Amino acid sequence: MSPSEKRGETFVMTGEASPASEESLSFSTFVVGLGSAVLIHLGGAPNPDTGRVERDLPSARQNLDLLAMLREKTRGNLTADEEKLVDGLLSDLRLRYVEASRK
Repeated sequence: MSPSEKRGETFVMTGEASPASEESLSFSTFVVGLGSAVLIHLGGAPNPDTGRVERDLPSARQNLDLLAMLREKTRGNLTADEEKLVDGLLSDLRLRYVEASRK
């Protein structure tokens, strides 16, 4: 193994690790990313890979369930702003899911 390689459990990383910004590692950024995935799967935003608006309700539901599970598992450990973000996002996305599933 060369000095620039770092072995993980199932993969090899090469090169130097670049420090991630604090913003990219925040809980809020992670939650918004999950919410964006739900919105994309509901057809509310273009798929970044294809540029097309596509509906995939099973994938939307899976990501919505992940967000709900994350909310339950972090209950009591979030800041007031984080709780407001997750709860508001869940409410909005649940409503959008119900609307999309009726079409």
